[in-house]
Amino acid sequence: MSAPTPAPGDTDDTGSTGGNGRNTTGGTAGTESGIRLGLAANLPQFILLVAVNALVGGMLGQERITLPLLAETVFGLSAHTAALTYILAFGATKAITNFFAGAWSDAFGRKPVLVAGWLIALPIPAMLAWGPSWAWIIAANVLLGLSQGLTWSTTIIMKIDLAGPARRGLAMGFNEAAGYLAVAATALAAGYLAGQFGLRPAPFLLGAAYAALGLGLSTLIVRETREHARAEAAAHPAGSSHHAELSTRQIAWRTSISDRSLSAASQAGMVNNLNDALAWGIFPLIFASRGLSVAEIGMLGALYPAVWGLGQTATGWWSDHVGRKRLIVAGMLAQAAAIALVALGETFAVWALAQVLLGIGTALVYPTLLAVIGDVAHPAWRARAVGVYRLWRDGGFAVGALLAGIIADLWGLEAAVWTVAALTAASGLVVAARMAETHPEKRR
Repeated sequence: MSAPTPAPGDTDDTGSTGGNGRNTTGGTAGTESGIRLGLAANLPQFILLVAVNALVGGMLGQERITLPLLAETVFGLSAHTAALTYILAFGATKAITNFFAGAWSDAFGRKPVLVAGWLIALPIPAMLAWGPSWAWIIAANVLLGLSQGLTWSTTIIMKIDLAGPARRGLAMGFNEAAGYLAVAATALAAGYLAGQFGLRPAPFLLGAAYAALGLGLSTLIVRETREHARAEAAAHPAGSSHHAELSTRQIAWRTSISDRSLSAASQAGMVNNLNDALAWGIFPLIFASRGLSVAEIGMLGALYPAVWGLGQTATGWWSDHVGRKRLIVAGMLAQAAAIALVALGETFAVWALAQVLLGIGTALVYPTLLAVIGDVAHPAWRARAVGVYRLWRDGGFAVGALLAGIIADLWGLEAAVWTVAALTAASGLVVAARMAETHPEKRR
């Protein structure tokens, strides 16, 4: 039997109703410990964490355009499955690390996990820039998955800690916007550097600078936020002790299977990143096969995450006002249409339109799914629920790379694109059928 989504007056699962010192208006809310929740009360640290997550996104952006081309032109990998092994390695590692990042953030604090993620990132740019074999590229992406799982998950958890319940959508919108605008900007810059100076090493020097800066900021300036979550949990009335006693296994079951809204969000997140793996690994190969230059492929590769990133600053806020569910359903269906348009297109203009539509659809979905987790999960186990959700979501990279690669090898690139378009549309319909509205003020 599925765990019910809380009713409007409940406080056990959301921490969003009035009273007990909690924030319901988007301002600040005090607690008995003196810690204040809300964006206004924690603005300097929130802005700092937005900047740190931009650096996290930049680490991913340095290889979005270059690695698919490196696989074919430098390492001679003609089979699509082989070329996509780096996405499989990245996605599987990041998915598993996300799960542990949530548990470790509860056990040891958020900041140590964030710093550890940046330490792991330090050797990655050099491995990508000078690795003598494809095994080095795969190893670098294993490290990238570890680093991204620790750093991106932790910045999400820390922003949710600071923001309080009323503005989770806005907080997640800024977090994901910063990360994916940095992906776009770095992909564009890396494409330009590759066109001017070659595929290696110039594009990866950007990543070296990002890793050094991210480690410095996280070590010296970022402050611990775990006590904000504890203060919010302490403000809950009777029933909080039960939530504090939930095991990680129980939380994983709730998030993955038994709670209808959490499980619907988890599958949608997985399919969203499944189609992002397609955009990362297959789209550049399609565009190259149709005669586009490296610079043109770089522009298309940057357009999608740029629209996605910019859009999230509005869609996260929008979900705080109109609710979560309708945006997620619309976003998944828009992504499906965009992916189909890539398969149908023959010109740069059509593909550019498809990238814009894909970015809009993803912007509707990405921060809103995280806000759903924050709405439903109790503060006592919210960090672990975020970890479980991100385990499923980033597992989509691995599933997408494997699925797209196998289908592309057997039936061609277009067949892989059509398959993923159908899966994305089906995922949106699952959300429509299974998820309840989770925003505390929009439930019916």
